[in-house]
Amino acid sequence: MAKIIKIKKGLNINLKGAADKIVVNNLNISEYAVKPTDYIGVRPKMLVAEGDVVKAGTPLFFNKNNESVIFTSPVSGTVKAIRRGEKRVIQEVVIATSGEMQYEDFGSADPLQLSKQDIIDKMVKSGAWTLLRQRPFATIADPATEPKAIFISGFDTAPLAPDYDLLMQGKEKAFQIGLDALSKLTKEQVHLSMNPKMNFSGIYANAKNVTLHQFEGKHPAGNVGVQISHIDPINKGDIVWVVNPQDVATIGTLFAEGVYRPEKTIALCGSSVRKPQYYRVYAGACIETLVESQLNEENVRFISGNVLTGTKIERSGFLGAFDNQVTVIPEGDKYEFMGWLAPGLSKFSFYHTFLSGFANCLGSKKEYEIDTNMHGERRAYVVTGEYEKVLPMNIYPMQLIKACVIGDIDEMEALGIYEVEPEDMALCEFIDTSKTEIQTIIRDGLEMIRKEMC
Repeated sequence: MAKIIKIKKGLNINLKGAADKIVVNNLNISEYAVKPTDYIGVRPKMLVAEGDVVKAGTPLFFNKNNESVIFTSPVSGTVKAIRRGEKRVIQEVVIATSGEMQYEDFGSADPLQLSKQDIIDKMVKSGAWTLLRQRPFATIADPATEPKAIFISGFDTAPLAPDYDLLMQGKEKAFQIGLDALSKLTKEQVHLSMNPKMNFSGIYANAKNVTLHQFEGKHPAGNVGVQISHIDPINKGDIVWVVNPQDVATIGTLFAEGVYRPEKTIALCGSSVRKPQYYRVYAGACIETLVESQLNEENVRFISGNVLTGTKIERSGFLGAFDNQVTVIPEGDKYEFMGWLAPGLSKFSFYHTFLSGFANCLGSKKEYEIDTNMHGERRAYVVTGEYEKVLPMNIYPMQLIKACVIGDIDEMEALGIYEVEPEDMALCEFIDTSKTEIQTIIRDGLEMIRKEMC
């Protein structure tokens, strides 16, 4: 067994509303959607029109920036709507389900007996290729390139993160077949990281054709970016691919059964949920059926993902392509008179402004209920030296953020921009006294470099 890498920096945010280990099956979800906006650098060209009948795996659109990348339907049914935003940019392709699932047949095969190109062709044709993301920039992996390694984070440490042992139950065989396929896509290694305190099912420990790593520590120890920085950091010119464990199982199902079936188990959680629990759905599910009769209050924020990095969606919105949880918390659209004078025992705080900050330093397990209130406006950028306490990566976060703000590409590269994605800087944003949108700044910096390289 691999040695344990201990992450000492970071911050755990204990929130109310963790999902009970109950999985609800056979939900009558009538609509699913594929959202081009979930993918960086994608310019969709439609292959279907409203009213067309599709099967799971039927091509919906391709990426005009890389025509070999095809997006397919996660379910069978009818194309109900192609929704556009400003400048007629496609936002969602909505599929109304048709009852019994029907699949395009891509043919089953043992990936260990196939060539690398055969594996790529099958994944591209089925749409499973879009499950692979490429770092730096978090774009969809380019089939014409070869990564120096592939990384899989087998656990999550974000607030209210789902239990990956539960997510992966019953997917052991498909997961291994998916690993076999991925192992043929790189001449180097497929790295799988686990947390020995979280993962007890043995699905990771018994995995083959991977290099196993163990990580312990506070959030963001579960971020694949943090794991990459400790295993094999990304330098200028490097390409690595990352993929989620449930998506590995989807890839495995493609080879085992010859169908594209992006089934996933997700957590519905948060303090505004009456009964937080797990649901088995397909990628892109409409959350309206999930939250029906589940809300403690009406004035809430629906988040596809976690509270640090997730995306705000509507009650009738759709699950993000790479998300494994839906979080529901109260809206913070109320003014708290003289709130800064309160002792703050019920407020989560990284600093010692409130008494809860001292309790957290002492290892308190208290669970907090938070809302979306910013408790103040953006203010002058204050140099505090606190970012380094929550970012377990060998970079200078303050200097990197400033380089992104002024658009100095040379300085960004020197400061390690290729190692990070916005999610890795989410805790820096959370504790920032200036209330700076750090994740947006990092994304803008990465986009500036990506477009320069195109």
